[in-house]
Amino acid sequence: MKALILVGGYGTRLRPLTFKCPKPLVEFANKPILMHQIEALVKVGVQEIILAINYQPDTMKEQINKLQDLYKVKIICSQETEPLGTAGPIRLAKDHIVKDNPDGLFFVLNSDIICEFPLDKLLQFHKQHNHEGTIFVNEVDDPSKYGVILADETGRIKDFIEKPQEFISNKINSGLYLFNVSMIDRIPLKPTSIEREIFPIMAKEGQLYQYILPGFWKDVGQPKDYLAGTVLILESYRTHTPDILAKGNNIVGNVLIDASAQIDPNAVIGPNVVIGPDCQVKEGVRLKNCVLLKGVVINANSWINESIIGWSSTIGKWVRIEGVSVCGEDVQVKDEVYINQSFILPHRGITSNIYNKNTVIM
Repeated sequence: MKALILVGGYGTRLRPLTFKCPKPLVEFANKPILMHQIEALVKVGVQEIILAINYQPDTMKEQINKLQDLYKVKIICSQETEPLGTAGPIRLAKDHIVKDNPDGLFFVLNSDIICEFPLDKLLQFHKQHNHEGTIFVNEVDDPSKYGVILADETGRIKDFIEKPQEFISNKINSGLYLFNVSMIDRIPLKPTSIEREIFPIMAKEGQLYQYILPGFWKDVGQPKDYLAGTVLILESYRTHTPDILAKGNNIVGNVLIDASAQIDPNAVIGPNVVIGPDCQVKEGVRLKNCVLLKGVVINANSWINESIIGWSSTIGKWVRIEGVSVCGEDVQVKDEVYINQSFILPHRGITSNIYNKNTVIM
């Protein structure tokens, strides 16, 4: 089996983190988002993965050999010279997908989706209904924000309704698919939307089915959702693999700490905190609902809540950062500074308070 991962976006919603690296390589729960997906695909038997890339192709290619060696899977790139939407990259990669694919099946994943990836269940259901495509769908509390999916009791999709004002369904497209290779010929080699142009036709012909995604699901492509996704994955770890979570008198709730991080025993960590490799958290620090990427230093008595601190950043003493703030790579925050709901570009020094929400420090 093969898989195509759509990694071609510019990652604008996750800036300033994506100024350093493409969004799929940004760490989530201490490993790149892309790595979560590759692990799941290999586990279900995928032997070749095609990365549909556009933005920062050289940076993506540098990681491929490492990932191939780690997971013993073939990874190749299919590069867009122009943006092709959500369906065009599938058509562009046709030769890669079809070649040496006796099963005639392939997965498609959006690169910023995080879940428990029960791909074995999707595969089993797809083979049972024996039609051209299956979509993982997830259930949401407020479907009026999304395009919802209507299906019959067998799972056959009948229609797609964009942002309904009256309740007709709470099931939405999760961005995870399994197809027969025959569906590729439905897609023209030009910018094409799989959601608006391809799926409605497949549904009309009775060739598209849904499968309800068990467990959690989150698009982590912007800071608020990245932090919300962190809460969900840590809870999933607590349920399924609790031994990987941190324990101690100073740990509150679900916390993931890399083994190389140095945490002062008088710092209080959690709930919902991820601390990356080589981080240092000093005495009296309080961390809640936040992520520290590799090499971050948090000095004494600082408070970080609902924020992401980028690689190799240093936060001074008695600093307070909150309100879904994001520091890019190598940001230096001086002592006793307050930052509220702000976005700080890489390699900046912050010496004064930032009170206004949605401030961008260039």
